[in-house]
Amino acid sequence: MENNANNPTAGKAYIVTGPTSGIGRATAFEAAKHGTIVLVGRDREKLDEMQGEIERRGGHAVPVVCDLSDIESVCRAAAEILDLHLPIVGLVNNAGINQARPTKSAQGWDLTFATNHLGPFVLTEALMPQLPDGANVVFVASGVEDPERKPAKAVGFRGGRYISAEASARGEWRPGGSKIPGADAYATSKQCTLATALEFARETARLRINAVEPGFIPASSLHRDANAFQRFLLKYVLTLVAPHVKYWSTTKRAARVITNVLMNESGATGVYYDDEGDPMLSSELIRDPKFTARVVSETRALLETAHT
Repeated sequence: MENNANNPTAGKAYIVTGPTSGIGRATAFEAAKHGTIVLVGRDREKLDEMQGEIERRGGHAVPVVCDLSDIESVCRAAAEILDLHLPIVGLVNNAGINQARPTKSAQGWDLTFATNHLGPFVLTEALMPQLPDGANVVFVASGVEDPERKPAKAVGFRGGRYISAEASARGEWRPGGSKIPGADAYATSKQCTLATALEFARETARLRINAVEPGFIPASSLHRDANAFQRFLLKYVLTLVAPHVKYWSTTKRAARVITNVLMNESGATGVYYDDEGDPMLSSELIRDPKFTARVVSETRALLETAHT
C-alpha cells in the first residue's frame, strides 16, 4: 500500500488483533483515523469486509490472517506483517475468547490460555525488535484477574488461578476458584496478559508497553457462548444502560480509551489503565515483580517446547 503525501496519517501504521467484532472492530475504526491499520484475525472474509469498510470511510487497512491460538500461525503472521514494510508504531493485543466449555489449540493447549495469552505473547515478541523507539504496545487486560475486585467477585469470578504456564496450558488452575464454567481459564489468561504487559515494560524500556481494563461490555463478542436469549439481553438491553453503570462500558468508549493509550506520546510505560483511561491498581500478586517475571520466564520455556 503506497503512502499518500497528502494524507497526514500515511506515515504511521498500527496493528489491531481481533478487529472484526466488539472492541477490536471499534478500535480499528478509531485507530484508522491516525494511520494504516493491519487487521489481524482468523476469518479472511470478515477481514476483507473490515478492510473495505475502513477504506470506504477514507482510511487504509491491510488484512493478515492469523489464528492466535496456533503458535505456528502466529509466527507466519508476524513474518507476513514484517514483510509489509509498513511504518508500524503501535500494536493492540485485543483478540480474546471466553469459553464455557474448554477445547484445545493446535498445539494441544487450553484454547482460552493459548488465544488470550500465548498467541499475543509470541506476536509481540516477534514484532518488538522491529518496532521503533517510543512505539506503543497495548494489551487489553481484564479486572477479573484480581480476586478482590468487587464487581468481578459479584458476578462469580475468583481472580486468576495461576499455577504455572505448563499447568495453564493443560487447563489446570489453582483450587478454590469460580463455579462459573470457563471463568478460571479466562481470569488466569488475563492475569498472564497483565503480567506480560508489565514485565515487557520493565524489560524493554525503549518501547511504551501498557495495559487497559476496558470495563464490562455487554455487547462484547466474548459472550459468544451465551444462549440466544442471553445474547439478546446482553446486546440490546444491557448495552443501553452500560454507559450509566460504574465499571460498565461500551465498545465505542473502550475503543476510544484504547486508542488514546495507543497514540499517547507522554512516554508512559508499565501503566494499567481503567475503563475511563485513568491508572488503576492490579491485584496484589501482579504488583509483585517476581511473579510477573516468573510468568514471562515460564511462558518462554513453554513456548520453546512448541519448536522441539
